[in-house]
Amino acid sequence: MRILSGIQPTGRFHWGNYFGAIQQYVQLQGNPDEAFYFIANLHALTTVRDKERLKEMTYDAVLDLLGLGLDPEKATLFVQSDVPEVSELTWLLMTCTPMGLLERCHAYKEKKARGLSADMGLFGYPVLMAADILAYDSNLVPVGEDQKQHVEVARDIASSFNYLFGETFVLPKERILDTSARVPGTDGEKMSKSYNNTLTVFEEVKPQRKKIMRIVTDSRPMEEPKDPETDPLYLLYKLFATEEQRQEMAELYQRGGFGYGQIKKALADISEEYFAPARERRARFAANRKEVLEILDAGARRARKKAREVLSRAQENCGVPVRE
Repeated sequence: MRILSGIQPTGRFHWGNYFGAIQQYVQLQGNPDEAFYFIANLHALTTVRDKERLKEMTYDAVLDLLGLGLDPEKATLFVQSDVPEVSELTWLLMTCTPMGLLERCHAYKEKKARGLSADMGLFGYPVLMAADILAYDSNLVPVGEDQKQHVEVARDIASSFNYLFGETFVLPKERILDTSARVPGTDGEKMSKSYNNTLTVFEEVKPQRKKIMRIVTDSRPMEEPKDPETDPLYLLYKLFATEEQRQEMAELYQRGGFGYGQIKKALADISEEYFAPARERRARFAANRKEVLEILDAGARRARKKAREVLSRAQENCGVPVRE
């Protein structure tokens, strides 16, 4: 069983990224499954046009994942562009991908609906994503419910190739991530980079505490009892809390007679404590660039070995084998 997932380096990871996906990546790595996780820097080229910024964000994403618990002994961690076989496989897949399939993909449709121009990178990125998945004979792809279409497209493309050229690719299945834990941003809306309302995992402690203290709250009187499940502060607090801590905080809301400043301080304290081990791990990796590059080199070698096997199979089956 091989699990594969990629994450774009388009900004520092925030609490929503962690609780919605990365925490579950860490839980899925190792026994009994083989896990491949990569930084999707080629996909990021559709939005990031500054080369130095892309390099920096790619490396930061690696440090963040290592800090958050991805273990190179349990999972293969690599950068997408370090596996050129994937780009080569993309062309083979494009030759049997219907235009209509790509026109129905969400990102392209949404951009066109808003009257914005779409380049070939945006239009064709589902094929590159399919190559990412198929290049490693991936069985399971962890995704959120809103990303399920990516795996469906990969299956459609693989099925088309298999029909035309014979059995070549493993048909992957999605594993829907548990996103039931709602992660509100500082304005109460869903935490998202596009809303500029994020709390990043590795932000400096003092600036982050200030952000937390500025989180938008309602104007209900302090003495009024409140439903904790409707309050963004409580929803954030419960992400970090033990069951006992959640119960105590919920009872406080239900009694009333408290100030939101009290809750904000509790949130700042518990989140700082929760991420403290991750901060220490990240700092250790950040101080040892040589070790990080060795991890990425080893990951790329393992990924390329598998991708070369799959690419060679596809080339042979469609009649364009590469002579050594």
